[in-house]
Amino acid sequence: MRIAVYPGSFDPVTNGHLNIIERAAKLFDRVIVCVMINSGKKPLFSLAEREGFLRSVCAHLQNVEIDSYGGLLAEYAKEHRCCTIIKGLRAGSDFEKEFQMAMINRKLNPDLESLFLTAEHQYMYLSSSAVKELGFYGADVSGLLPPQILQQFLQRIRNTSDNKENEK
Repeated sequence: MRIAVYPGSFDPVTNGHLNIIERAAKLFDRVIVCVMINSGKKPLFSLAEREGFLRSVCAHLQNVEIDSYGGLLAEYAKEHRCCTIIKGLRAGSDFEKEFQMAMINRKLNPDLESLFLTAEHQYMYLSSSAVKELGFYGADVSGLLPPQILQQFLQRIRNTSDNKENEK
């Protein structure tokens, strides 16, 4: 069985993420979408919320499962018998960072491959950070997020914006 892992913070999961997940699901017997815990980031959504969002938007994909992890990705991959790390690339600037991480993961786990899937053209600019910034300023993000999570995202952004206004 060929198992791949697609790691990320998914804060929130975007249509670009979903596109990569759907394409990876066609290539592997099983794809684990793993919400990685990054102590350097302060997420908008809790770990449980992000996992729930992913379960909701991936429900139509029978060979995709959702998990989370707070350690090294190479260790996670080894523990779960993953042969490949899936990474989505948007622009050339992504490649340098992801290539470096691929080499580090390969050093830690020599049996682990990295597969880079380029973003579809309509998602080349899309990131969770950009969606949060756009949402914070009231821009229409409806085409950027899966419809299953749009209302929850907008509600959280509104609450966050209101709290920032009250702090002034």
